[in-house]
Amino acid sequence: MEGGDTNFVIDLLDCPAMDSTFMGTLAGLAMRLARIGGGRMHLNGVCERNRQSLEDLGLEKLLEIDPDDSAWQGHVHDVRKALSPLRERDPEGLDAAHLLEAHRKLCEAQEANTEKFEAVLDALEKKAEEG
Repeated sequence: MEGGDTNFVIDLLDCPAMDSTFMGTLAGLAMRLARIGGGRMHLNGVCERNRQSLEDLGLEKLLEIDPDDSAWQGHVHDVRKALSPLRERDPEGLDAAHLLEAHRKLCEAQEANTEKFEAVLDALEKKAEEG
């Protein structure tokens, strides 16, 4: 984004499940793209379980899930061949501030999420204050 790119495609073909932190991070990125105008966040290869999770949190309003009309749609297989896996990051290495921000974005995306994540937000706020 810092380089001026405003259209992003995230391929979730090999992603059988997502946690709330990841979905909150996606929501935050999509919100940021919306603020700069004209930006789009596409999710490709979304399995039914992930689609349901995204829709349960109201994120289909922010993210374009498997859009049929995308210019890149015809190139998905070629792009996948050129991709290399990212090194896995230790989830314990994520700090409370990042976790808190991701969950706040979920609440910002849909008011009903505030009740769903109230206990998580309370715990993360306490942890972030402790440093």
